[in-house]
Amino acid sequence: MTDGLTGMTAAIEAVYPATTRQTCLVHLMRQSLALANWKERKALAAAWRAIYSAASADLADAALAEFEAGPWGRRFPTIGKMWRRVWTAVIPFFAFPPEVRRVIYTTNALESVHARIRKVIKTRGHFPNDDAATKLIWLALRNIMADWRRPMHHWRAAMNQFAILYDDRFTKVLV
Repeated sequence: MTDGLTGMTAAIEAVYPATTRQTCLVHLMRQSLALANWKERKALAAAWRAIYSAASADLADAALAEFEAGPWGRRFPTIGKMWRRVWTAVIPFFAFPPEVRRVIYTTNALESVHARIRKVIKTRGHFPNDDAATKLIWLALRNIMADWRRPMHHWRAAMNQFAILYDDRFTKVLV
């Protein structure tokens, strides 16, 4: 699995050299919660709050070490190992200000878009040429965007931070 991720990272960086790859924290938490029974899940999830809400990657690493050494980490050592295995894909999250973290902690919205595009492509089957596929994807995206009634929570504060962090790349799109 690591080779696939390494290959994917290399491919993404070849096309988008200034890209930061980050794992979805919600999916990581869901995978971790799958190891516990229903009665333990709420308390277990609360034990991670110090990790994902830490002010920096160093503080998050210390909170993860504390979790691993604590009662939950001893009871579920595989959770600490799981987080450590993907830690290099978690720590980019901590480089962003809290306003941005609120909108990038999960990939659910993007995965929803991908699922809807896959459904349209699967229904169609085959395409006579690349232009036909491109047009179908464009139409699907247009229909998906029509369902977006209002921006996601905290988007305006995040957008302001993106403009500060990525001035050249962000403001060119707005003009």
